[in-house]
Amino acid sequence: MASAREMRLRIRSVKNISQVTRALQAVSASKVRKAIASLMGTRPYATKAWQVLAHVAGQPGRESLHPLLTQRETVKNSLVVVVTGDRGLAGAYNTNLIRFTFRKFDHHPTPVKYIAVGRKGRDLLLRRRLNVIAEFSNLPAAPTFGDVSAIGRLAVDEYLSGAVDEVFLVYTDFHSMSRQEPTIKKLLPLEVEGGTQVMQMETMTAVGRHTAAAYIYEPGETELLDEIIPRFTALQVYQAILESLASEHAARMIAMQNATDNANELVGALQLQYNKVRQALITNDILDIAGGAEALAQATE
Repeated sequence: MASAREMRLRIRSVKNISQVTRALQAVSASKVRKAIASLMGTRPYATKAWQVLAHVAGQPGRESLHPLLTQRETVKNSLVVVVTGDRGLAGAYNTNLIRFTFRKFDHHPTPVKYIAVGRKGRDLLLRRRLNVIAEFSNLPAAPTFGDVSAIGRLAVDEYLSGAVDEVFLVYTDFHSMSRQEPTIKKLLPLEVEGGTQVMQMETMTAVGRHTAAAYIYEPGETELLDEIIPRFTALQVYQAILESLASEHAARMIAMQNATDNANELVGALQLQYNKVRQALITNDILDIAGGAEALAQATE
């Protein structure tokens, strides 16, 4: 059994760790509120951009309007953009996303290239000796659209050059503070069927009939698509990064809260064990004193 001094040192060490985890929990709680505010602030713009794109690209013969809308007959190579965090201490956040990616693409029918967003994802992908063509790390705590637009441009350039025939986006979708789910989305070629349904639902009349939204485009559809499709692709990446940041901060806050609670429980258990050791030492000292007094009394008789 450990000595009383060793027990005191261990209790002090666990208390120091609990103070660190409590501080990290408070920092993550502050960051997650800001991340959620940024996430909610971009969703209306992303929704409206999707509606406009769906209306333009939903016309007959849309595949001939822009190369990014064209489904290629033969898929020879695939590209996956994986969004993870730069730091750990977030529970199973990064591990769950990478496992989800491996489960989806380990047996993909075509060769897969990766773009890693975040150091944790980059390290795990390189550890598996996968083909990582680019990595983006050390993004600002509150990234702007300009900070991440290069990721979307790289994906578009890879697709337009013919190096890849499809692009997927893997990130963690933020639902609530206690629920974050790994998600996969097909980034290129763009698919607008779901967006058309959303647009129709939002343009329903009071009697419940669907009406087509009326738009006047200047300049023409081709010029508009050349501008909006690459921007919208980068916007999807930006939105995914905001979702992942909110999920990461929420996961870290919960992980640090659990670590603090576990540390407090461990301190209580160690304190109880220390009290038992201390009581045993006191009892032994009392027995030694009593035995010595009895021996002294017998010697004086």
